[in-house]
Amino acid sequence: MLKKILIVIVALLAAFLAVAAMQPDTFTVTRTATVAAAPETVFALVNDFHEWPKWSPWEQLDPNMTRTHTGSPAGQGASYAWTGNSDVGSGRMTIAESRPNEHVRIDLEFIEPFASKSITDFSFQPEGAGTKVEWKMSGDNNFISKIFGLLMGGMDKMVGPDFEKGLAQMKSAAESM
Repeated sequence: MLKKILIVIVALLAAFLAVAAMQPDTFTVTRTATVAAAPETVFALVNDFHEWPKWSPWEQLDPNMTRTHTGSPAGQGASYAWTGNSDVGSGRMTIAESRPNEHVRIDLEFIEPFASKSITDFSFQPEGAGTKVEWKMSGDNNFISKIFGLLMGGMDKMVGPDFEKGLAQMKSAAESM
């Protein structure tokens, strides 16, 4: 009987690992919001890491988080590193591309709790009297990421709600300026 149980457990584990291996090699998480503010107002909140505490969904998770700003004050070359509790971990963001009032591309590197690299894009398009903001993150899914994604419901489920919260806070910040 014990041998049959062990065979079933091994078979289930093998099936789980096979399903994980078949998951996509890349991921993309995208959320959008319309903000009743001009593109230059919303763009300024993203293009300058000093402005992120006004809207980032992760900024308030650790009041003792250390932040370091290096490189350009804003725009291409600006860099922001953080180290915090288990809720925020540690990592670094660097603005790789900045087109005023249109687009910001950020190289995002998580160091803890899991090392990974992603690309984050913000796009700003005039829409009526406001701005349509798109927040997108994409990256590679290695085997460990695929397993973690299966267990946690995927990157969209893990990160999407944070993007929604951040966009709502960005909307509030931009519209109150």
